[in-house]
Amino acid sequence: MPIKLENVGIAVRDLEATIAFFTDLGLTVAGRDTVSGEWTDTAVGLDGNHAKIAMLQTPDGHGRIELFEYIHPDAIETKPTRPNEIGMHRVAFSVDNIDEALEIAARHGCHPLRGVATYGDAYKLTYVRGPSGIIVMFAEELKKS
Repeated sequence: MPIKLENVGIAVRDLEATIAFFTDLGLTVAGRDTVSGEWTDTAVGLDGNHAKIAMLQTPDGHGRIELFEYIHPDAIETKPTRPNEIGMHRVAFSVDNIDEALEIAARHGCHPLRGVATYGDAYKLTYVRGPSGIIVMFAEELKKS
């Protein structure tokens, strides 16, 4: 059976702030909607499901993130995920310049969890805490082809 990754869905506290963060990094908004009704109740498994959604796409056209802000039922606040917790972990992006990506993230109040590391002679890597506590990894390839 052929299979391909369609998107990664992330529930967020503030849709507009999260869109601003990711579009400043270079993603584009591919679509927006407000969804509700029986079909969403069935697909998502929540009665009365009502949410604002936005689909964002990476510049290369291969990666997409679906952001959703719940109108109903109320969103459930949890502690931000830690890197060693089981479950959805992070969203990772290759970037041409990690320092530039960090400057953009900082304008949104998002900073590295610890710092920037170098993995052998291959990558500079860091995790930042993004909007709604999302962990975002930036990776800059050191030996660019």
